Amino acid sequence: MLQLKSFVRGLLVLAAVLLVVPAHAQQAGQPIKIGFVNVQRLLIEAPQATAANRALENEFAPRQRDLLAKQNSFKTRAEKFQKDGAVMGADERRNTENDLRRDERELARQLDELREDLNNRKNEELGKLRVELLREVEGFARQGNYDLIVSDGLLYVNPALDVTAQILQALQSRAKP
Repeated sequence: MLQLKSFVRGLLVLAAVLLVVPAHAQQAGQPIKIGFVNVQRLLIEAPQATAANRALENEFAPRQRDLLAKQNSFKTRAEKFQKDGAVMGADERRNTENDLRRDERELARQLDELREDLNNRKNEELGKLRVELLREVEGFARQGNYDLIVSDGLLYVNPALDVTAQILQALQSRAKP
């Protein structure tokens, strides 16, 4: 369903372009200059995206290490219980089982929290990156005197119109070393 909406949106944009741009070009007496940008490629290959991913990894690494240590400790305790459970008294076995279940729930909760926090931060960073990329595309379009820059969601784009590599090059030149 989402692909269909994207397809329809692309067709509507294309129809609007085909209706509006020729009229504008006739008035100005100049040829139309159109470019295409693969936003997904920019989001993957831009150095700013790589830097944001590294920053997120560094930010969440301590929590991930702590959680991994807790999981290993739990696993060791569960294995010990498997071995020693048969020789334990009924009360000790029940208490140990209850402790293990409680700790397992706690680990699952902490893992869910970590995933949720990481997803929220990724979305936040992705939003910032999208704004930066859109500014770069807009600056590129103005500097190159483009009449129209389109992005993903189109059925076909002539590779000669693809300006993604040029924008990516500009982003790389602006990236902090």
